[in-house]
Amino acid sequence: MTLNCVVVDDSAIQRLSIVKLVENHPSLNLIAEYSSALETKNGLNTHQVDLIFLDIEMPVLNGFELLDVLNNKPQIIFVTGKTEYAFKAFNYDATDYLHKPITRERFNTSVDKALEQHRLTQDFSEEDGEHIFVKSNLKKRKVYIKDIKWIEALGDYVKLVTEENSLVVLSTMKSFEAELPEGKFLRIHKSYIVNLDKIDRFNSKNVEVGAYEIPLSRNKKTQLVDALNNI
Repeated sequence: MTLNCVVVDDSAIQRLSIVKLVENHPSLNLIAEYSSALETKNGLNTHQVDLIFLDIEMPVLNGFELLDVLNNKPQIIFVTGKTEYAFKAFNYDATDYLHKPITRERFNTSVDKALEQHRLTQDFSEEDGEHIFVKSNLKKRKVYIKDIKWIEALGDYVKLVTEENSLVVLSTMKSFEAELPEGKFLRIHKSYIVNLDKIDRFNSKNVEVGAYEIPLSRNKKTQLVDALNNI
């Protein structure tokens, strides 16, 4: 695992010392170094960054003010010559707070924290699973693909039946079908789309999902067999 990082410090000497530590660490990839918060803000628009080594006291915009204007914040390791900002850094959800001068051992410990945090985030994203957002009862709701059992047409609405509940969504069947991942769902009837993984049994007339029977159009049976064979 490698983290893409940038170093931000208005002091060229201090910046160089951090850059050397970064370049000598096998799990860090230096993307850029900046001498001001404004340069950093512009640079982050063009680079994918996982971690910022950020000085606090800088002209025009300080480190905290930079974070206030960032929409998507990478992990932050504050680097400063003063200890008085530690509590405020905690409120900014900093990964760590390094006090100058920085030893290699302390730097490596800080990077280990960042790597672990990144690993946890990646694991969570994988467990989070594939999902869509639907609007039901004036609220946006996250629905996991694996939890959808079937979708049923209700006039100008569709009913989304999941493992836990049912949601009524303003949508046509055609529009909703386009939101679903290809190869995991099949429209087996003009009024029903079914999650192929949820099918327990089927015959020439019906598909069974748990205790429920869903009508199967006669001209869809061959397509259903092919779809199930390709899961």
